Amino acid sequence: MQTFLEILKAILFGVVEGITEWLPISSTGHMIILDEFVKLNVREEFWNLFLVVIQLGAIMAVVMLFWEKIWPFGFETVSYEDDPDYEYEEETEGKQFVVKKKILTLWGKILIACIPAGIVGVLFDDWLDEHLYNFPCVAVALIVFGVLFILIESRNKGKKPRVRSVAKLDYFTVAMIGVFQLIAAVFPGTSRSGATILGALLLGVARPVAAEFTFYLAIPVMMGASCLKVLKFIKAGLAFTPIEAVILLTGCLVAYVVSVFVIKLLMDYIKKHNFVPFGIYRIGLGLVLLLYFFLKKP
Repeated sequence: MQTFLEILKAILFGVVEGITEWLPISSTGHMIILDEFVKLNVREEFWNLFLVVIQLGAIMAVVMLFWEKIWPFGFETVSYEDDPDYEYEEETEGKQFVVKKKILTLWGKILIACIPAGIVGVLFDDWLDEHLYNFPCVAVALIVFGVLFILIESRNKGKKPRVRSVAKLDYFTVAMIGVFQLIAAVFPGTSRSGATILGALLLGVARPVAAEFTFYLAIPVMMGASCLKVLKFIKAGLAFTPIEAVILLTGCLVAYVVSVFVIKLLMDYIKKHNFVPFGIYRIGLGLVLLLYFFLKKP
């Protein structure tokens, strides 16, 4: 019965992760909040790992949905009819291996944007976990970035975006988006997607482009963060118990399924609407958390 209850909790955490990872409202912040009321009966070391590695399920949803846009290798049909060395009339077409240079260029831009957060994550991961993953920091970050979303959307109202496709993102723009992603890496509650989308909007990037590029950035960032957590877990001489392995796999699978639907809904939503409702939600949630924290203090 206890095992079944923990699996149900893992499903709930997976649902929350799948929703909040892509909406600019902070997945880590919501996971910390959920943990306050629905605690997994696991070791603290596993919980710290679970909080990060569950995001792999959400990341795999991006890989699946955008596979053709992010995978640079493949085969394409070519015609032999104009080839002077072609001798076989029964075959006029064939498959040829190709490397898509535009996608390789995109990955170069993604990696550039990931450098700041990657460096800070490797050097200060444990310190950040110890000092900043708490209610007050999450609440303040929710409020501050909620206000910024409203202000920036008001400033951009009626303006045509400078960048209207991912291919048009230049290296300076992606580097600056990477700096905004660094803010999210340092302050939980900021939201990685929220910070990068906000930065992109400030730089004149269209909402759908900002969201799509944010999805791409999540792939190396979260895979790297997950690998780092697992390596530290193993290095500490720890191993997954059977129930912990089931909890982690369940959370990742649920996060993947929910993320597929949420990403599609978000991309449809931002074609016609702005991010102001998310800003209002962040401010409201942040104020509730601050009130809860101060009432809870002894």
